[in-house]
Amino acid sequence: MTPPRIFISYSHDSAEHKGWVLDFATTLRNRGVDTVLDQWDLNPGDDLPHFMETEIAQCDFVIMICTETYVEKANAGKGGVGYEKMIITSSLLTKIDSNIIIPVIRQSSAPILPTFLKSKIYINFSNDSDEEYSLDELLRTVLNAPLYEKPEIGTNPFTPLADAKPDRTADGLKAAMTVIAAAFEKSGQDELKMTTIIKYSDMHRLKLQRYLNQAESEGLVSINIINYYSVTDDGYEYLVNHGIIDA
Repeated sequence: MTPPRIFISYSHDSAEHKGWVLDFATTLRNRGVDTVLDQWDLNPGDDLPHFMETEIAQCDFVIMICTETYVEKANAGKGGVGYEKMIITSSLLTKIDSNIIIPVIRQSSAPILPTFLKSKIYINFSNDSDEEYSLDELLRTVLNAPLYEKPEIGTNPFTPLADAKPDRTADGLKAAMTVIAAAFEKSGQDELKMTTIIKYSDMHRLKLQRYLNQAESEGLVSINIINYYSVTDDGYEYLVNHGIIDA
């Protein structure tokens, strides 16, 4: 894997801040990132605008270390920070979906970003005690090593039935068995004839007869030689399992 190349943009706020940036860039290089920093790569007599334009164009990421001073200079378009802003925003116009800009917050107050970075998600390095957590988040981003990997999409568990018509049989059977249960409950008898059962149904007699015949074929009811209906053990289980009666 080719190490990602990143360009560090920052403002020279103080000697202390320059030292922190140098340590930050050194840590990145020690952990597998090809880091470009003016303190290493820019010498007296070098062309500063050319250095900025060339490195920003060639890098995989631009890390913008946003101190309060940096934000002020970026918004005002001052100095090297302002020039880098101009280069970056111009580049983004031709690559609007670019995610190469990573704001790093290094501030003592509530985090603020330059106006042109307002929509960007930043990584906060303001608290030195949390630096390893922040560094882990940054390294995982530039090294493409996410903590959580998005799982692959599984297969569709449902298989469509080609040219199949809706099957209403199950609904009709349940309705007929509901009528049977009501008839036996109200009558108090162990066997019922069709004329008794139909009193408890809103279905047409022929429709009810059809589904009772199906119930018989599935072993849910039985009919004796004088055409009296009774519920079988399987029929009782059906009534319980379908919530028609309580167990």
